Amino acid sequence: MSRTYLTHIDSCIKQADLRNHQKAVFILHDQLNLDAWPSRVREEKPLLIFIESAKKGISLPYHKKKLIYLLSSMRHFALECADAGFPVLYHSTKKHYDEGLKNILSQNPGLELTCMTPSEWDSREQLRQVQSAHEERVQEIPNNFFLADAEEYKEKVADGWVMEYFYREMRRKTGYLMNGDQPEGGEWNYDEENREKLPKGHRIPEIAETEVDDVTREVIDMVEDWFPDHFGKSEDFTYAVTRRQALYRLNEFIDERLDEFGPYEDAMAHGEYDLFHSHLSLYMNNGLILPKEACDKAEEAYEKGSARLNSVEGFIRQIIGWREYVRIYYEGMMPEVRDVNHFNFTKKLPEMYWTGETKMNCMSECLKPVIEKGFSHHIPRLMVLSNFSNLTETDPRELNRWFHLAYVDAYEWVVLPNVLGMSTFADGGVLASKPYVSSGNYINKMSDYCKHCEYKISKKTGDDACPFNYLYWNFIDKQRETFTQNGRANFMVNMFDKKSEEDKKAIWESSEEFIDRLH
Repeated sequence: MSRTYLTHIDSCIKQADLRNHQKAVFILHDQLNLDAWPSRVREEKPLLIFIESAKKGISLPYHKKKLIYLLSSMRHFALECADAGFPVLYHSTKKHYDEGLKNILSQNPGLELTCMTPSEWDSREQLRQVQSAHEERVQEIPNNFFLADAEEYKEKVADGWVMEYFYREMRRKTGYLMNGDQPEGGEWNYDEENREKLPKGHRIPEIAETEVDDVTREVIDMVEDWFPDHFGKSEDFTYAVTRRQALYRLNEFIDERLDEFGPYEDAMAHGEYDLFHSHLSLYMNNGLILPKEACDKAEEAYEKGSARLNSVEGFIRQIIGWREYVRIYYEGMMPEVRDVNHFNFTKKLPEMYWTGETKMNCMSECLKPVIEKGFSHHIPRLMVLSNFSNLTETDPRELNRWFHLAYVDAYEWVVLPNVLGMSTFADGGVLASKPYVSSGNYINKMSDYCKHCEYKISKKTGDDACPFNYLYWNFIDKQRETFTQNGRANFMVNMFDKKSEEDKKAIWESSEEFIDRLH
């Protein structure tokens, strides 16, 4: 880590002299939009401080494309701010950002610093350290990259207030898809219409690729030099890294994929990893696109008649409903929720999550885009990768760690609720009403993966049976206490108990053998 790799930053902007400034604003890597900052920042043009932290980069073996995306986006944003007339200080350090801020404040006793509350807990704790060392000189302002006030809802969500009611309240507050005080079309939720399997030969629009420029190329070289053993690949990086590029992706989604997003929202297909999904989460999660912009565009498409209601409602629900809800859950449950493990699973994450090597075609298909691109849509995440982890008794905290480092759009505030709350039931039912586990039948219903697999979806036990089949029933039996306490799921225990003793024994033996061999 001897080289700094700031050639293009240093050549394109004149690094500000701190002695010439009395006010500064510190901008984190996920706060890259001045429209979310108070208007006085845009009007007064104070010094903007950006800090790259190598210590943050090595805190987990983050996907190389994740590091490239975050660093390149931040560098491009800093350059854009300089072009807009802001004085900019862009700093690279081997330590965490709080050490850099402490040094800046210590060496410049007249400098006053404004920071926005970080979205992630650890970054927030680091900011508190800076505030403790320089109390009256550091002003913290609320995070304005979300639509809902977490303080208003976090106690209700932590007590189990379900997302559907929160979502309806957000619809009323924002006015999206509302006809007076009633939902457009008469229904709040059109999820029942969004569960179609992708027809064979159905046309899928391509997602535009962004050409790598000199700034991004330098970041790629740095990531390969500094983090050579990290997860994933740096080759073929195609993500947008500027606001202009991200807005192009938003418009492209609205024009070409939003209309069919709804029907095929839950679908999976062999060799097709994007389908009609937006891929906008990574741009919203670091600020290149604001959530309101995405919702406004989607509602406008519905009003113009270019996108059907169930697609637009489903897309807006993901943003003002689920995205806001999990962030509030995070605020209400941290930090204790990091250690939840309802089923007390202790096994390590299977090796296939790192290599993608497995005879299970569904797992291979769902791991491939993660390893290559750091991305997959929500159904592979929930109903394949998380489902398999739970059924094989993997420690949910291990899975949470993997999701955090493997996905480009993953920050702790969004990935922890989705993994420890939703997909693994590790919080014991605060966020999800039941464990999200299934047999191979669900995967076969929503995809064509089983047609290309060495295992047979029609077989329930034995060496050539789909592992999801016997693992599912084994899980139902071993976790029967959780299922019997849940009115929506206790019938599954009754179904298991009605099986013959021979079938039960085959399920237990197949599961034990598979899990032992896997781990």
